[in-house]
Amino acid sequence: MSPTTIDATAPAAPPAVAEGVLVDSHCHLVFRNFEEDLDAVRQRWHEAGVKALVHACVEPSEIPAIRALADRLPELRYSVGVHPLDTEHWQSDTAAVLSRAARDDRRVVAIGELGLDLFRQKNLEEQLQVLRPQLDLAVELDLPVIIHCRDAAEPMLQELRERAGRGACPRGVMHCWGGTPEEMRGFLELGFFISFSGTVTFPKATDTHACACEVPADRYLVETDCPFLAPVPRRGKRNEPAYVRAVAERVAALRQEPVAQVCRTSTANALRLFGFALDDV
Repeated sequence: MSPTTIDATAPAAPPAVAEGVLVDSHCHLVFRNFEEDLDAVRQRWHEAGVKALVHACVEPSEIPAIRALADRLPELRYSVGVHPLDTEHWQSDTAAVLSRAARDDRRVVAIGELGLDLFRQKNLEEQLQVLRPQLDLAVELDLPVIIHCRDAAEPMLQELRERAGRGACPRGVMHCWGGTPEEMRGFLELGFFISFSGTVTFPKATDTHACACEVPADRYLVETDCPFLAPVPRRGKRNEPAYVRAVAERVAALRQEPVAQVCRTSTANALRLFGFALDDV
């Protein structure tokens, strides 16, 4: 191959990212505990270097509020979907509602958060009936999925592997990763990204620590999942997007890499997965 030949099979070059810039790849801001001080919260995330956020949706009634928030905050992108613990919100027209919302707004960058949760509920078949049409929609719209998977790695891997075998598995991210390294390898083999939240700062989260050390550099993101899971030393308090820097710092320490490198890598990965540029926010 000559130096001027383009290899169409090569991965796209990662986007250029300025020093210290971060993307909070998963947050929830349409909660009452942000109503009174969102402007101050926003100022803090700007001071922390957070240049973009991906707001996750848990059920369709949230979409108008998230869209209105995106009108107010140019740095916000968002997903549309139904959480596995909110299956009661799935109706006969929900797939159409999600499809229309995604098609109508270019700021929708993913389908989700969807998935399986067998920690809080055991209704696996019901959750699968809500999960599958959302995975189909992501493939149809060529959007990534944001997957919530708690105590359900085996059935989730089974579902995704079956889909991969017939060319119907979307790309996406395993959000708020808390599984084992072995489970992580299964999702990596399917092309998924792994996202680390404040749990990576918890002293006893040894499996998560091991995953942060092992995950390939081009396959991880950082997130807050705010207002939940505030990182140490704010554990137990309201989480917010500025604290994603603490997540990046802990991942850097575990990987024995400079914080600036983790910021640059995780941000480039988020932009590549969700398909937007910082110049657009």
